Amino acid sequence: HVQLVESGGGSVQDGGSMRLSCVASRYPATQPCMGYFRQAPGKEREGVVAIHTTADSTFYADSVKGRFTISQDSGKHTMYLQMNSLKPDDTAMYYCAADRLCWPKNYWGQGTQVTVS
Repeated sequence: HVQLVESGGGSVQDGGSMRLSCVASRYPATQPCMGYFRQAPGKEREGVVAIHTTADSTFYADSVKGRFTISQDSGKHTMYLQMNSLKPDDTAMYYCAADRLCWPKNYWGQGTQVTVS
């Protein structure tokens, strides 16, 4: 099974920036779509960004377009999420996910908290 390990997250002020990373191990090539979902207290989990590593396609939720950028280092099986102009509404637990197709939902990371105040 693919394992996803996340890093980054923490607290930042309104308007600040933060970068999340997700490393895939154990057969990552079988799950070429990677992405991030987030879930705020009392709300449903929502897709934020996704990237298909072989199709070279990216997907963004409308709420983050122009502020978040997803990228990858395929050699390291690592995905990066650069988040700029953060808002309090971005506060949530962010989960890395992987799948054969986008939006990914097959494998999940442990989650990392992002708090904007």
